[in-house]
Amino acid sequence: MIWIVLLLALVLFATLAFRGLGFLAWIAATGVALVGWRLTGGAHPTLLAACTILALALAIVFGLPPLRRQLVSRFVMPVFAKVLPRLGDTERIALEAGTVWWDGDLFGGRPDWQKLLDFSPAPLSAEEQAFMDGPVEELCRRLSDWEVYQQRDLPPEIWRYIKEQRFLGMIIPKEHGGLGFSAIGHSRVVTRIASRSVTAAVTVMVPNSLGPGELLLHYGTDAQKQKYLARLARGEEIPCFALTGPEAGSDAAATQSEGIVEKRVIDGVEVLGLRLEWKKRYITLAPVATLIGLAFRLKDPSRLIGDQEDRGITCALIPRATPGIEIGQRHDPMGVPFMNGPIVGKDVFVPLDDAVIGGREQIGHGWRMLMESLAAGRSISLPALSIGAAQLATRICGAYATVREQFDTPIGRFEGIEEPLARIAGLTYLMTAARTLTCGALDAGEKPAVIGNICKAYLTDSMRQVVADAMDIRAGSAIQRGPRNALARAWDAVPIGITVEGANILTRSMIVYGQGAIRCHPFVQKEIDAVAKNDLAAFDRAIFGHVNLFVTRATRAKLLAWSGSRLAGAPRTEDTHRYYQHLSRFSAAFTIISDTAMGTLGGSLKRREKLSGRLADALAYLYLGSAALKRYHDEPKTRPNYALACWSAELCLYRIQDALLGVLDNLPVRWAAVLLKLAIFPLGARFRPPSDKLGSEVARDILENREARTTLTADVFVPPPGEPGLGSLEAALDKAVRAIPIETKLRDAVRAGRLDRAPGYLLDDLGVAAGVISGAEYDLLNEARDARDEVIAVDAFDPAVYKTLH
Repeated sequence: MIWIVLLLALVLFATLAFRGLGFLAWIAATGVALVGWRLTGGAHPTLLAACTILALALAIVFGLPPLRRQLVSRFVMPVFAKVLPRLGDTERIALEAGTVWWDGDLFGGRPDWQKLLDFSPAPLSAEEQAFMDGPVEELCRRLSDWEVYQQRDLPPEIWRYIKEQRFLGMIIPKEHGGLGFSAIGHSRVVTRIASRSVTAAVTVMVPNSLGPGELLLHYGTDAQKQKYLARLARGEEIPCFALTGPEAGSDAAATQSEGIVEKRVIDGVEVLGLRLEWKKRYITLAPVATLIGLAFRLKDPSRLIGDQEDRGITCALIPRATPGIEIGQRHDPMGVPFMNGPIVGKDVFVPLDDAVIGGREQIGHGWRMLMESLAAGRSISLPALSIGAAQLATRICGAYATVREQFDTPIGRFEGIEEPLARIAGLTYLMTAARTLTCGALDAGEKPAVIGNICKAYLTDSMRQVVADAMDIRAGSAIQRGPRNALARAWDAVPIGITVEGANILTRSMIVYGQGAIRCHPFVQKEIDAVAKNDLAAFDRAIFGHVNLFVTRATRAKLLAWSGSRLAGAPRTEDTHRYYQHLSRFSAAFTIISDTAMGTLGGSLKRREKLSGRLADALAYLYLGSAALKRYHDEPKTRPNYALACWSAELCLYRIQDALLGVLDNLPVRWAAVLLKLAIFPLGARFRPPSDKLGSEVARDILENREARTTLTADVFVPPPGEPGLGSLEAALDKAVRAIPIETKLRDAVRAGRLDRAPGYLLDDLGVAAGVISGAEYDLLNEARDARDEVIAVDAFDPAVYKTLH
């Protein structure tokens, strides 16, 4: 009988803990156990009374916060002060930048899927769509990326058109002369241009990302806004932002660029200003910039503006014509000819109040400005560039693998080609889904810093995989540079996206999880702040909330593991319900593994970058998987969309599993790792990558289903049919598709014995002679063959011309 009582108590505890009611769970379970013990008559009265009194005492102590603070929390708080990571000012500012959104749900271990599905990302406005259909299409039509490469710059007429149409002012509000576009509008413009020319896309992208325009909008004085914003929107000022230096790359706060407050007499008038010295490199648009945004450390040794000498990182605007600036040289980033170069400042003097963005009130707040601006910028710019490359690769390879034949068979029919084709299509779907969801959050007023870092790192890395697969499929034709080969130029640009705005190695291993563990966790930042402020009441609430979180999510993770995720609440979708459940399971598992890593390693976890990198992978693929399911929910329920959503979800689940197992296999505290592994993976690692069958379905859709391929690559600019490259490839695809029924008729005739076996070009002649196909059908076959010959051709150059090529 006692075992039944204990089982009932255990079930009650698990049920309540699974629902997040940790305190009530142990109170109720203990009460049931004690009552059952009494009713079964198996307990000595004195022992039962002692246990009951102990349980009541614990319930009172832990259930009454004022008592709990005095008897428990005030002793625990000093211990935690030694374990919790110590945050410097730059770390604290970075953590406070931006907002927490869906990443908070994922970190909390119990995502509210209905909240995600009820969220509606804003579509393009009518004005933004008109801009896409008008100026963006026209810009792409005018561009020749091959000529841009040869001239090592955009042609003057392209620069002029970009300025006239205010491409450089997309983020600047209309009242200041800009276009006032949304995040999704900005992103889709960059994506389409990137599918045509990376150089043009970067040129448009940078002024609308971190730089003078963004900083002026949020922090500039009214006078600075009036002076610069309209000129920036019209392209009368070309901005750049000088952040990276030889000594300060990923650790931008370590800059040695300095501004010393001093007075000088200018034209007989004493001016309070800054004497600036700096060396910056890798600065996009620097060679042509007229307005330089500068990050530097401001110092006031003479105490001219206050009592403090080192005032911290500050941002200023410096006109190019200011004496002492050395500017104009160019770097050569992987041969991609967008403007990029160094800037050196020697004894550059500027009036303090005019130069510092935001005036004196913003002195020392430059790091906060940068972190808050990057929270949005990392979500848009490089992800948009990456999606442009991925959609272009999908469009090219879907057509090429249909048109290109070997052994009288389109190469897309070979399983060796199907496999990378499926990756190309699946990752493109996943990347675009993440872009749509993240930009939707930005347009709803969020500034999701951790999600922005996820998008930057994982979308650029996915681009690398997609473009590499596309190069493999195109094979020899992919490595021959020339006007016909757009993929080679995308390949050139891949390392740029991986490296800039925070190298992916650093972003993955330190920023995504390093910020997420504190920023997105429901209680860690509250604990750190409470300890820093010596606020016992706040610490008490945070620490016992944290204990409840760990106990309830551990229970949840174990029950979901044993039930195959079936106990997880999820939207009642007919076809993707199980994927939501599995992501819920891994969200709970991620929470307790993360807490265990932080609890056992403390502040040293941030130096265990292999572990933090794997935890970042788990969080990232939880988000990407959510985005894929959200996209499928919001878009038409077509069979190709379902296959892509399944492929994306299964890839994400597999990679989450792989990341969590990697943490458990390498967690230094082995007993904790063993216990967690038994709880989270009691039946072993059950998730697998997308199956060959599913991959084949995804690949066939972009080969045979024109609508599916077009939908997946909606942002790509498609050139006219006569243009070498994608334009002629699209035209060849149309002809090849029209020829397929005729080719099938000829093959059927061979199988039936009406025609002898022969190579394709001879079989056509035999077929028309035997009356198997008509003269009109024969002409269609020849047109398709001529078109195929054109698109599989590669460029060749006269030796004298070749010497002049870039």
